[in-house]
Amino acid sequence: MSNKPTFNHCAFPILLLAPQLLITFIFFIWPAAQAVWQSTLLEDPFGLSTEFVGGENFTELLGDASYYRSFLTTLFFSFSVAGIALLSALVLAVMADRVIKGAAGYKTLLVWPYAVAPAVAGVLWLFMFNPTVGVLAHALKAMGLDWNPFIHSGDAMTMVIIAATWKQISYNFLFFLAGLQSIPRSLVEAAAIDGAGPVKRFFTIIFPLLSPTSFFLLVVNLVYAFFETFGVIHAMTQGGPGQSTTTLVYKVYADGFVGLNMGSSAAQSVVLMILVGALTVIQFKYVEKKVAY
Repeated sequence: MSNKPTFNHCAFPILLLAPQLLITFIFFIWPAAQAVWQSTLLEDPFGLSTEFVGGENFTELLGDASYYRSFLTTLFFSFSVAGIALLSALVLAVMADRVIKGAAGYKTLLVWPYAVAPAVAGVLWLFMFNPTVGVLAHALKAMGLDWNPFIHSGDAMTMVIIAATWKQISYNFLFFLAGLQSIPRSLVEAAAIDGAGPVKRFFTIIFPLLSPTSFFLLVVNLVYAFFETFGVIHAMTQGGPGQSTTTLVYKVYADGFVGLNMGSSAAQSVVLMILVGALTVIQFKYVEKKVAY
């Protein structure tokens, strides 16, 4: 006898899938379709007149030097945040997995930052890095560093990367810790009996078995850095100084809601959607080949 479920009619499976399909259509497909349509329009700031311009918004966008600067800023920011967040979370997870006494307390403290909203995290780090009253700013100045994120673009980018990374470490820590705890202890103990040291055991046994978790987190972290860091940037720098921290997602907001150029903003959102989709496809096509399931 087969345990495979069978349906005599297609209505019941469709009914089961309907809630998720409805949510996907309302919150993903419909807004994306609206963005594509709006990217072909030229609207006045008050929405009183609309003109179909086809691909002119994309043509002007590709000829805009500030858009290319935002693109390079986004690449640097996104890969910096994803790389530092993954590496830091992996180190913390390995250390927490070895702690015996007080393990629950350490894990709870490491998970708490994930509950903080992005805007709140940005305000917290902005206060600590404030050149006038910030504790960390005074420490940096005591070390001889001329720290001022309101003037120096490098300082502003460093501050934003630290805040966005701190917000994401907790999420990565949870998955890495779960992955470490799922690795059979017998494999690690057998390698130790064979004479493999801690470093060799990690790179030859533990880390390869964590590759599915690492690949999943790589995709999630890049999407987070591209889209979900808007609150951090808006709370800390508003894209400044001199647009040095203006990422693509923040430029969509700045041009659309501040500059009231809705057509260009929609075109930018379409390009960003295509860019992230292509990046995800590349990850699954090339990076996933190195994943051992």
